[in-house]
Amino acid sequence: MKIEEKLFLLTYKHDKQTHITIRSNEPCVNQCGAQWGRPCTTFCPANVYNWDGEKIAVSYENCVECTSCLTGCPYQNIDWRLPRGGFGVQYRNG
Repeated sequence: MKIEEKLFLLTYKHDKQTHITIRSNEPCVNQCGAQWGRPCTTFCPANVYNWDGEKIAVSYENCVECTSCLTGCPYQNIDWRLPRGGFGVQYRNG
């Protein structure tokens, strides 16, 4: 089963309050893009992070709470916290 098919099995309870923020746009613009190619835009299985030409856009409502962003950002520039109680991803089928 492909990852896209597995992600389709998830259900979400969306929150209006984000649980993910980019601490500073500076490393994304000046260092990470040139040196690393902005890995957050490729390692997240749910495509939460996208480069919009000026900054990293965060689609927190897509987050599957795998925390790969905490280890993948070379500048530890992503502030990720668990969603508020009752919100976030709900796993089905293991």
